[in-house]
Amino acid sequence: MDDPVPPKRIFPSSKVDAEAAAHVPSIPQTESEAYKLAFQDMEFLLREDLRPVRFQLELLKPELLLKEANIASTFVFYGSARIPWPDQADQLVATATNDEQRRIAERLKEKSRYVVAAQELARLASTCDCDEDGQRHFVVCSGGGPSIMEGANRGAWQEGKDTIGLNIVLAHEQLPNRFVTPELSFQFHYFALRKMHFLLRARAVAVFPGGFGTFDEFFELLTLVQTGKVRPLPILLFGRDFWTRVVDFDALVEEGTISPHDLELIHWVEDPQEAWEYVVKYYERDPHPEPQQTSPPE
Repeated sequence: MDDPVPPKRIFPSSKVDAEAAAHVPSIPQTESEAYKLAFQDMEFLLREDLRPVRFQLELLKPELLLKEANIASTFVFYGSARIPWPDQADQLVATATNDEQRRIAERLKEKSRYVVAAQELARLASTCDCDEDGQRHFVVCSGGGPSIMEGANRGAWQEGKDTIGLNIVLAHEQLPNRFVTPELSFQFHYFALRKMHFLLRARAVAVFPGGFGTFDEFFELLTLVQTGKVRPLPILLFGRDFWTRVVDFDALVEEGTISPHDLELIHWVEDPQEAWEYVVKYYERDPHPEPQQTSPPE
């Protein structure tokens, strides 16, 4: 006689109950909003009091899907959504209607090379045979939008690799670019949760010229590494001319608000090949760098 095999569960799943709830008779009691299953009641889930639950859901959904996709680590790309592709740059200049717009368009055109640099760096990272034990490493991850982000996703797509897009709901709708793997295209309501997912699996970060959003992501990363909250990792900063014009890093040292060695967290780079080689050598030298506070937070 074979040994009995007990069932895996004795309660019906939420999916089964949800289907059953959709077919209840229509009477005043069942038509009431109060009768809806809590997890099917959108008005309830969107209440102000449910914010902690929404935080949890927004943390959990991408985490589970990325885990199911066997993505163990990512190569994150930060950068502007406004820099044009090189083949669009001349048109941007041509459509400028005054001198100020033309000067800005010319500056954006000059930075268009960084879209191509992001594409090439992502392509190089995607040629890496870094998978082990079924786990995928250095999977390209961007904010999912246009410009630098699109360049990064496109580079991975060119190599036939999956690529992640972490989009966010904005007042001016920003759709995912067409190179993001659909099953890895996520949308966020909370900036904080989106930024957390950028770094949970990050093992290298490339930062290109950008605006407020790029500054926010870049300086939060520097702060987390500086204070020992995140393990050291390659932080590749593209565009020395841009960054030293808009941020006086040396002045921060001179003013005493950061330590001189804090600037060592940044690796300046312009060439994608050099950037990828730096990442490879970084992990050959120290595969598991430990968190350490480089200086007190300011």
